[in-house]
Amino acid sequence: MLKTKFLICIAAWMAVTSAGAQIVTGNARYVDPFIGVDGGGNVFPGVCTPFGMVKLGPDCGNKDWNAGWNPDGNIHGFSHTHVSGTGGGCKYGNVLMLPLTGDIHLEDYSSPRANEKIVLGEYKVELPRYHTAARLTALSKTGFHEYTFPSGKDSKILFDLGSCLALQVCETQTIVGSEVRILSNSTIEGYTRVRGGWNEGEAYTVYFYAETDTPAESFGTWKGNTLMPNTNEQFDSGEKTGAYLSYSTSENQKINVRVGISYISCGKAKENLKQITTWDFNKVHTQAVSEWNNILDKIEVAGNEEDKIKLYTALYHCYLQPVDKTGENPKWISTEPNFDDFYAIWDTFRATHPLFTLLTPSVQSNMIRSLIDIYRNEGYMPDARSGNDNGRVQGGSNCDILIADAMVKNLQGIDYEAGLQAMLKNAEVAPGGNERKEGRGGLADYNSLGYVSSAYERCLTRTFEYSNCDFAIATVADRLGKQDIANKYYKNASNWQNTWNDKITSLGFSGFAWPRNEEGKYWDKEHFSTLKGGNWGEPTYETFSFELSFYVPHDMKSLIQKCGGEDIFTQRLDTFFTHKIWDQRYHIGLFQIANEPGFLIPSLYNYVNRQDKTAEIVRYILKNRYKTTRDGIPGNDDSGSMSAWYIFHSIGFYPNAGQDTYLISSPVFNTVTIHLENGKTLKVIAKKNNDKNIYIQSATLNGKPLNKNWFRHKDICEGGILEFVMGPKPSKWSKEGELPPSMSEKTIIQLIRLK
Repeated sequence: MLKTKFLICIAAWMAVTSAGAQIVTGNARYVDPFIGVDGGGNVFPGVCTPFGMVKLGPDCGNKDWNAGWNPDGNIHGFSHTHVSGTGGGCKYGNVLMLPLTGDIHLEDYSSPRANEKIVLGEYKVELPRYHTAARLTALSKTGFHEYTFPSGKDSKILFDLGSCLALQVCETQTIVGSEVRILSNSTIEGYTRVRGGWNEGEAYTVYFYAETDTPAESFGTWKGNTLMPNTNEQFDSGEKTGAYLSYSTSENQKINVRVGISYISCGKAKENLKQITTWDFNKVHTQAVSEWNNILDKIEVAGNEEDKIKLYTALYHCYLQPVDKTGENPKWISTEPNFDDFYAIWDTFRATHPLFTLLTPSVQSNMIRSLIDIYRNEGYMPDARSGNDNGRVQGGSNCDILIADAMVKNLQGIDYEAGLQAMLKNAEVAPGGNERKEGRGGLADYNSLGYVSSAYERCLTRTFEYSNCDFAIATVADRLGKQDIANKYYKNASNWQNTWNDKITSLGFSGFAWPRNEEGKYWDKEHFSTLKGGNWGEPTYETFSFELSFYVPHDMKSLIQKCGGEDIFTQRLDTFFTHKIWDQRYHIGLFQIANEPGFLIPSLYNYVNRQDKTAEIVRYILKNRYKTTRDGIPGNDDSGSMSAWYIFHSIGFYPNAGQDTYLISSPVFNTVTIHLENGKTLKVIAKKNNDKNIYIQSATLNGKPLNKNWFRHKDICEGGILEFVMGPKPSKWSKEGELPPSMSEKTIIQLIRLK
């Protein structure tokens, strides 16, 4: 009898807690936040708004996944700060809360989970250990919790200020301080201070102010592992602290909690709490969805439902990071925008930021203003930043690319003179012991030898990326009329050639990037390979020589000549996409779908007028490697980078970052309408388009024939119509026409070389 009553009780509880899910409208209905949570995608499946500071979601298992969530293990609670789509050591997982019943066991209060569900802006889960349930939503600086309790006199809401995500082997976070104060039976405040994590950053502090809609009947706090009932505060002594509020609840009683977050103070967290003025969960969720639709509705597409789910989920992923912390800078006072969690620009400069420039240029301008403001106050722009601190530099000083990209696409409101000074700081002043934090490592070698020698880690990657960054400096200096600076850096942009070894052969081809020591001697073949991958301490970073040797995005003409001309270069690309030696889940031939150094390579066929081959590779990847499943992203999303790659190519073109050039691929959708920020409309039409008709037969731009496989940003920034006629076989269109621009075609470069 007792068992029967228990089962009836549980069934009723589950029915109630699983009810009430919001109906999501607009393009938000196509977003599935669970796409990419598995399979190495590492995306955040919690709740937030575009670029929101609060990312509220569950921390699971060993709390060693950057997104907080993982598919295995119990839920420890719901914390308010996370990143999305990132690898490396963990960051954040601060201000954790949990609805529970009975005694608090500080050594392990986690619960199994049941009926875990999410739609855009709403996360739901049941916690069987406590017969409770949680429903979460959030705005930019405030989280909203709805907890459902069983009947009982020992229901509690736990606040753990001593919890954070932590990878146990390296780059781990450490709690260095916390404090909590129960101000009344419905308000509580405090902070947590954490050091380390992915960027090995300085300590950051997250403050909170919370209020409930139901007064607690009793309360308590703890320090270390000692619970202290009826004690309302714990001051910072370096130990972990926390608090709880206790209630007598009726069956399925709901208690709501609003939590403001700040990096400044508890008072600022209280002010941020004013974002939410209602206790109606659905109203808050509706507002969050509305903010998302403001972004998602910028692109309207006609196509099949599965492709829509892929596209809008990808767009959602792109706008999770970086985080807008304007007004939340704890380090200096400034009227400039403040963005954090660039994680990392080495990933995002290639596609994510160009997407922001196309869809929301004012936001991209604010991001660049923030980067320049960081330079003014801390000495260097970041290549990556999190927890209000610079670090980690992986390849080049890639803020340089963002400033050049903004200038050639005419973004407004940016102090480009200051931007150039920040770029020159990167190029001319060594960071001195902080090579992984900011600036350019191996700079003395690069500026004296013309390459980064093998005495420094990532020497080949750095040399190739610094060359592209130097082209960015030259671009900005040129447009500012600073010709001496421009000439110097146009010349330096050819430095990649100083590590090009014509004597190295691989898979039937000659000439590859190869390490050189300080004396100029190339490494012996037994110490390196064109197919040897590398990481932090190796000559190549997250790439290998065969792949890196394609990375000269600013001067493809020179690279093609180095490789032996257009025919041999085409064969080299063909081999790259067909030679199979690694797991093809994450590769197509040698092509690493999941890694940013290879992002541009499918589009390089455009530089030899074989755009039809670009179409073949791109359409295959979009159809077969991006899915609507939990492992639907073919690798780490890297703060929306993989998602941005999908968006651009599904629309039908891809940016060469730092330049004003878009390379045409093959559109997935029959019609794409992009609502530009200036009120104009860009329409991309693909006539006769389907899974077989992937080849462009002809093209027009604003009614005029487009007889080349590329166009410039200025051609579309005021709107217009880009129209393709598709067919089942390659056409003459894909094999003729003016080639995309390359640096070596510039007259100034020719003059420099004549001197």
